[in-house]
Amino acid sequence: MTTLADAFVAIAGRDPVWQALLGGLVIAAFNTLGALLVVVWRDPSERSLDAALGFAAGVMLSASFTSLILPGIDHPDGGVVPVILGIALGVVVLDQADEWVPHVHVVITGQQRDEGPAGRTTDVDESRLSSVLLFIVAITLHNMPEGLAVGVGFGSANGDPVALGNALALMLAIGIQNVPEGLAVSVAARNAGLGSLFYASIAGVRAGLVEVPLAVLGAVAVGVANPMLPYAMGFAAGGMLFVISDEIVPETHSRGNEREATLGLMVGVVVMLYLDVTLG
Repeated sequence: MTTLADAFVAIAGRDPVWQALLGGLVIAAFNTLGALLVVVWRDPSERSLDAALGFAAGVMLSASFTSLILPGIDHPDGGVVPVILGIALGVVVLDQADEWVPHVHVVITGQQRDEGPAGRTTDVDESRLSSVLLFIVAITLHNMPEGLAVGVGFGSANGDPVALGNALALMLAIGIQNVPEGLAVSVAARNAGLGSLFYASIAGVRAGLVEVPLAVLGAVAVGVANPMLPYAMGFAAGGMLFVISDEIVPETHSRGNEREATLGLMVGVVVMLYLDVTLG
């Protein structure tokens, strides 16, 4: 664990911004790996894909608390109220932004939620599914909290070995869960008729690249206004929790694979807890 931290510092240095940049590149690389898997794993079953996405949700769920919410509460300038305010702001921003782009489950299943009280699903016009721009914007939106969380994690470390360990655990956890997410994006792109397998994988790669600048932004913002760190941690956690509840869980439970998705989620929680304890 110390060896990993030492190696990371040897490469990125001790500047939190450079550390965040490297962290963003690492999680984007994991996303790229997942996206390119569609080239060799051309037809993953719905069951395996739902289990993989459940795993991603479990990692994000655990990371939201162990690496963001609890450290934000324990921060000298933090407490329960600033973190809660940050969570609320993150949820509001993601909820409002989600109104402007198609939901991830729309692209994957070809259905959308009805605006009526019954919550029924209706078919989506195929022309919407073929819109590359809207698709990339939708996936990018849901990758934003992850990149921001990594940046905030490194920005909060600021030379503290324990905080750096937490940031590394968060980076690895988000990177690992980016693999099934990247694969899901590529599969969804292919199913939406966005072109060849190679083009679908490139769509997944591009969707994950937003995490790099947001990681840097998170570290810079924390460095400039350290008292805002608990709010930033809460904001990143709120965004990830919103994505889990609003998108990933409903999607993985919509095709009869609830058990596999739930088991995947539990494995993801355990993996993140292990990373947090061993690296933190």
